[in-house]
Amino acid sequence: MSNLERLRLLREFIKEEPKNPFNYYALALEIREIDPNESINLFDFLLLNHPDYLPVYFPSAHFFFELGQIGKAKEIFEKGIFTAKSQGDQKAQKELQNAFQNFLYENDMD
Repeated sequence: MSNLERLRLLREFIKEEPKNPFNYYALALEIREIDPNESINLFDFLLLNHPDYLPVYFPSAHFFFELGQIGKAKEIFEKGIFTAKSQGDQKAQKELQNAFQNFLYENDMD
């Protein structure tokens, strides 16, 4: 399946199931190198409208870091850690905390 076909399918899934955060998440991941601005909008939409959707935190924090939005990436990591802790998801919490520590170290923020 071509990239364009996947994008078309993901957009169709969003239309069919607009309340399913996975569809937005999958499209944000798929399109981030093709259209970073659309990925920004999709990640922002998820973080605002589906803050309990834990999978979005790790890739969106890294994505915003790659765009040079260090403050935003830091906030996303912190919110993700808080969300994982409040959901009792220890594995996700540890993964986010480890990534966050690396992020802090790499940016001389520790």
